Amino acid sequence: MFYDAVKNDHGFQYDPFKAIVAPRPIGWVSTLSPAGQINLAPYSYFNAFSQAPHYVAFGSGPRKDSMTNIEATGEFTFSLATYDLREKMNASSAHVTSDEFELAGLTKADSHIVRPPRVAESPAALECCLHRIVPLPDDDGNAHNFLIVGRVLGIYIDDRFIHDGRVDTAAMQPIARLGYSEYATVTEVWRMRRPD
Repeated sequence: MFYDAVKNDHGFQYDPFKAIVAPRPIGWVSTLSPAGQINLAPYSYFNAFSQAPHYVAFGSGPRKDSMTNIEATGEFTFSLATYDLREKMNASSAHVTSDEFELAGLTKADSHIVRPPRVAESPAALECCLHRIVPLPDDDGNAHNFLIVGRVLGIYIDDRFIHDGRVDTAAMQPIARLGYSEYATVTEVWRMRRPD
């Protein structure tokens, strides 16, 4: 089949776009408001975009607390969501005004460079500063979606997952978002070298 993505006339009950661009890492983003209120939220549009220097980005639509806090303070952390933390990650997605760390039963760990804490139970985290927020306009020129780009300033890795000078990604069992309400877990890795 083929369908016009602008008209989005696929005829399915749910939009298949997210099932095709998959798997996507989950951007488990922690921020602080100017008043010091903590926010923790998972984002299904998240990825890395540069090797040196390191940049990550996540999509927010519409404007949410994470984006508002990042605009105001210029800082955020990303904590790796794993299979063991899947229920707590999901609990932190609730639309509440309280502390999502406490709601999900998670522990805050101090960051080294930025003010927002990381998820202590997570095996890896990135400390980031805001690079740019890019509006993503619709056909009428209105921006209800935004791309938040951050530069990575510091990286935390649990020593238990470092073997022979490499991070053991499969041992961490990161989870990724697919389409609909589906997720995937990384449990197996394989190598393939480029021909050049």
